[in-house]
Amino acid sequence: MKLTRFSVAPLHTLTQTLAAVAMGRQAPDLVITGARILSTYTERIHAAREVWIKAGRIAAVKPAGTAKTLHGHAAKFFDAKGGLLAPGLVDPHVHIESSMMTACAYAEGALLNGTTTVFCDSHEIGNVCDAEGIEWMLADARQAPLSIYLTVPSTVPATSPQFETAGGDLTPDKIGRLFDRWPEALALGEKMDFVQVAMGDARSHAIMAEALKRGRPICGHIYGREFVAAGAASGITDTHESIDRDIADDFLENGLWIFLRGGPPTTPWHSLPHAIKAVTELGAHPKRVCVCTDDRDADDLFLFGLDWVTRQAVAAGLPPVTAWSLGSLHPATRYGLDGEIGGIAPARRADLVLLNDALEPQCTWYGGELVVKNRKITPLLDQALSNPYRYPKAAYKTIKLGRAKPLTPALPTTPVTANVIRTALPGIILFHEKIRLEPAATWQDHFARHSLCFVTVIERHGRSGKVAHGLLKDFGLKDGAVASSVGHDAHNIIIAGTNEADMQLALDTLKTMAGGVCVVVKNRVVAQVALPIAGLLSDQRARVVAKETTRLKKAWNAAGCTLPYMGFNLIPLSVIPEIRITNLGLVTIPGLQQVPLFDE
Repeated sequence: MKLTRFSVAPLHTLTQTLAAVAMGRQAPDLVITGARILSTYTERIHAAREVWIKAGRIAAVKPAGTAKTLHGHAAKFFDAKGGLLAPGLVDPHVHIESSMMTACAYAEGALLNGTTTVFCDSHEIGNVCDAEGIEWMLADARQAPLSIYLTVPSTVPATSPQFETAGGDLTPDKIGRLFDRWPEALALGEKMDFVQVAMGDARSHAIMAEALKRGRPICGHIYGREFVAAGAASGITDTHESIDRDIADDFLENGLWIFLRGGPPTTPWHSLPHAIKAVTELGAHPKRVCVCTDDRDADDLFLFGLDWVTRQAVAAGLPPVTAWSLGSLHPATRYGLDGEIGGIAPARRADLVLLNDALEPQCTWYGGELVVKNRKITPLLDQALSNPYRYPKAAYKTIKLGRAKPLTPALPTTPVTANVIRTALPGIILFHEKIRLEPAATWQDHFARHSLCFVTVIERHGRSGKVAHGLLKDFGLKDGAVASSVGHDAHNIIIAGTNEADMQLALDTLKTMAGGVCVVVKNRVVAQVALPIAGLLSDQRARVVAKETTRLKKAWNAAGCTLPYMGFNLIPLSVIPEIRITNLGLVTIPGLQQVPLFDE
């Protein structure tokens, strides 16, 4: 059978049938019995209940054993054996491209973790392939065995062409057409150019107007408490960038929903323990608080899904039922879908998760179909995952490099002051330092004295061909090079290295793979993940990509890199303080001032 969001009929076609089942006049298709029900509506747990399912929707919730008293009705039964039955998780902010997998492949990890609905912002493929790439992703999402909605990318490119070269340019007209052509486009994605929004930039506000005049909510991306009020005044109503308690509290008081971002503790994405203190310490009510994953690579998707984030909320002090509500009913409510998903009640989709007492998913039903059983995918899901959407040939031809240029800057022959990017965990914010460089025999003399290495960004969309050189401090790379075609957000190629030869091999490797990530040591490629779709996505199944990613991370760490590779990909993201490097050079944030590598 077809296992997609569209395999469950819309409610208006089923009301008579569901009413008949609820009254016992018709048999349900499936009865999940012997369960404790986690109610997100009342934040209580009800013992000994059963859920009647018909045509992929819930018809009724009854006392356990009720269905067996109905004579002449035949239904399939699933005995939950006292397990905790909860609504499927709803992730309000995801970048599928960060998983390095297609939407179809992403579904496997999501469903294993009890996530049945996601809201994705596909600005990555938009930055590479414009609106056409976003429509490829939407077609992929429609075929995936997962409910995937779009928050239309709002900031492509993230900054003006003065500061970086992207492959896409999403104008207000293009964004309006995406809203009108695709009904699953339910919101405007994160408005990353928060400085321009606050300063009243005409294009930024024209893009937001396309959402507002259609009654669509606007998602935010705001760093700095001084920008909160201006963002809210411009119509922004949520953000996932609550990096600490106080700014989270500001967001809530200014009428924004906040998405508490939980990620592997060693990555830049684990801000939940800090931001949740707006609730646990300052006493804010969690009714407009959700949890989200934001970015996950293929490996971490299996280990640190949205279920893990909800458990982190419990560890931070929230009651378990409240934490699960932050991951289900609250996101559904934020997007106006609480009558469809997010809770266990009649008329809702039968997107359900059977949990143990530690809130760990054991089984998942998607539209009433069992897709995960005892923590393993079922043959039904495996069949759906084996027939993914096929991206067109144009999606495989996005690495367009110009004429070869040096990948490292010339060694200064006179004293200079270098504008250096200093890295520090967790890695989102990069620090601007000025280092005095006296004349030296080799670059290695400077590297050893100041803990430096090269960083280079190369335009790869076949446009400007510009290459920018910079210096990283405290990145830790011992010898060799690392490279990625996932340099956010223009997704130009970023390379860090200690010498020209290894950096050139890394660049050649990415070109051969049509995009990807690699590690080079002593003129040998020791790990790589090929991402031939837009230089962002693999066309392999999730488990294959996860294994490749695991090997890559081991090689990355062995090379000495202090930032994880997903943090490395953020180095060109010219909307986050304090300094970034794009293919057009160094730029300071939030002032958006270009600075040279060397001050004379």
